[in-house]
Amino acid sequence: MSKDRHRVFAPVLWTRRGALEAAACGFGSMALSGLAAEPAGAMAHPLEPKRPHHPARAKRVIFLFMQGGVSHVDSFDHKPLLTERDGQMFDFDDARKIANSGKREATSQRVMKPLWKFGRHGQSGRWGSDLFPEMCRHVDEMTFIHSLRTEGIAHGPATLFLHCGATQFIRPSMGSWVTYGLGTENENLPGFVSISPSSGNGGPRNFGNAFLPAIYQGTALGKAGAPAGEAVIRHLSSSGSAAQRRQFELLQALNAEQLKRTPGESELEAVASSYELAWRMQHRAPEVFDLSAESGATRALYGIGDPKTDNFGRQCLLARRLCESGVRYIQVTYGDNSANPAWDQHSNLPKHKDHARAVDKPIAGLLQDLKARGLLEDTIVWWGGEFGRTPYAEKNGTGRDHNAGGFTVWLAGGGLRKGHAHGATDEWGHKAVEDKMHMHDLHATILHLLGLDHEHLTFRYSGRNFRLTDVHGRVVRELLA
Repeated sequence: MSKDRHRVFAPVLWTRRGALEAAACGFGSMALSGLAAEPAGAMAHPLEPKRPHHPARAKRVIFLFMQGGVSHVDSFDHKPLLTERDGQMFDFDDARKIANSGKREATSQRVMKPLWKFGRHGQSGRWGSDLFPEMCRHVDEMTFIHSLRTEGIAHGPATLFLHCGATQFIRPSMGSWVTYGLGTENENLPGFVSISPSSGNGGPRNFGNAFLPAIYQGTALGKAGAPAGEAVIRHLSSSGSAAQRRQFELLQALNAEQLKRTPGESELEAVASSYELAWRMQHRAPEVFDLSAESGATRALYGIGDPKTDNFGRQCLLARRLCESGVRYIQVTYGDNSANPAWDQHSNLPKHKDHARAVDKPIAGLLQDLKARGLLEDTIVWWGGEFGRTPYAEKNGTGRDHNAGGFTVWLAGGGLRKGHAHGATDEWGHKAVEDKMHMHDLHATILHLLGLDHEHLTFRYSGRNFRLTDVHGRVVRELLA
């Protein structure tokens, strides 16, 4: 008689769900999920809206990035001394030499006056030049920061710092931090979009997620310098066949099963979520990207139809439509993919006029349109570059060098003081001297307006907590309404 005849075997315990998952490659489990009205591929949406740290004054950001560095002393920082001393030689600290040697070194430079006439505008009497006549009509909606400082004297480091809060390390971009902290208002569109980004000076890192989960990276539309018509997601269709639907559900079911076996796999989660988002975008995105749905008056407001403003006008109008549709963070780049970005005028400052002509009316139109629709109340519009320009001439005397020690940006919208000017540079417009504000402070303040505490918006990676402002930054409450 076999010894096994008297052996006691422990019963194998099966749940019905476990049996269905193990049998027939899990298709029984898929059927059960369908009967229970739970799509097998359905997963919790990682971009669902999240509660802010404190009551928010704004819900979203449109960042108008003027790549290369607009000259603040030719646009919004009025310095009469430059006109008085035009052509004279004076000693200025050379930021490039200081960066290379770590020592303060002054060099004799020739002062250059502003190339455009300044005047006071609006009820607030804010200074602005003829370089941006359309924007100057809206100074009463703006908060000017005249004392901003940043890190990095070259475009690459300074641009990275502007977007990511660091000059060298691979860190998440600000848009990624915002969507990580707040999620999105529309599950059918990305939470973070970068319109016409540049491939240089930081490139994809300017809208990348770095060590944050991959779902928080920005979605790039088009590229810098290309026609705005390319700032679309190709091959979108508002229809989906039954076969496509079945294929999508099967793919997501397989992804869901793999995620069960390897929980916490960021890249896989991002792929699965991107498939789901792409499916939903087939139905929503074509409507959002169809600028022809706008009235002729609205298109004219943005300068669409005028060859000189059409391209950037389309980008700004698309930004408004994305904003209106619930996208949390939108950055629009005016630049190109060259080694010297559009606003980087070392030897030909008069070229600023062409670039200003291209962006001035579209930006003014964006502000007017947002206000008319009630969107400016809870949207932050942020305009500026990675740094400003020097008060002295460079090379053949018709351009200006980079200036990271004191320059101007402006904000408008939710929670900000209207028609306000904060801080000041010295009499030359060279260095911030009054109410100095660092780029970390600007990041902290924008996050605060969105309801996020920059000190608590952290992510643990490689054994330490990281944040956008590193260990720096303060909320500049003087900017708040």
